[in-house]
Amino acid sequence: MTPEEILQGLYDETLVGNGPRVLELTEEGLSSAMEPQTLLFEALIPSLEEVGARFERGDFFVPEMLIAGRAMAGAMERLRPLLAETGVETVGKFLMGTVKGDVHDIGKNLVNIMLEGAGFEVIDLGVQVAPEKFVAAIEEHQPDIVGFSAFLTTTMPMFKANMNALEKAGLRQSVVVMVGGAPVTQEYADAVGADGYAADASATVKKAKALLHERRTKVPA
Repeated sequence: MTPEEILQGLYDETLVGNGPRVLELTEEGLSSAMEPQTLLFEALIPSLEEVGARFERGDFFVPEMLIAGRAMAGAMERLRPLLAETGVETVGKFLMGTVKGDVHDIGKNLVNIMLEGAGFEVIDLGVQVAPEKFVAAIEEHQPDIVGFSAFLTTTMPMFKANMNALEKAGLRQSVVVMVGGAPVTQEYADAVGADGYAADASATVKKAKALLHERRTKVPA
């Protein structure tokens, strides 16, 4: 296969969520001396962006996003160490976790895949993440953005507990805070003092990039 055919194949197979074929094509590209960043930026990321666009148009739904995301995640497992070696610049660092009391992670995992596909370095703390664990992880990893996920209305108040913990630790001003999850609304995000809210994985990527751009271009007072 030519490099062009490999890239086109990667794009097409990621779009339909054919994980085994995506991995095969990734290996074929690497064995043909193609650069890992070429595979990522010229096939995998554009394909996932198309998945997001189709979701927004209503042509794709959550299952299609999930299988495409998983197909890309398999390729990323292979490419991640190679990309690290080449020193590829990431868009930013995103620390993510489902709040304490909540064990739901399908939505969070999909968001993570979409973020990683868009060039973010993602640190996933998993589920049932207590405020003090978020604080410790922020101090350790120094992310640009922190994401709190909640699937249950009963765990949404943990957003405020997490915000209070960040304030107390003196970390609130050093990170952008985003919140999301099935029951979460923009109004609720505003009420707890979050910087951003997104209704789905595709919107999270756009919002995260916009918030980072805003922060980085803001002229200090």
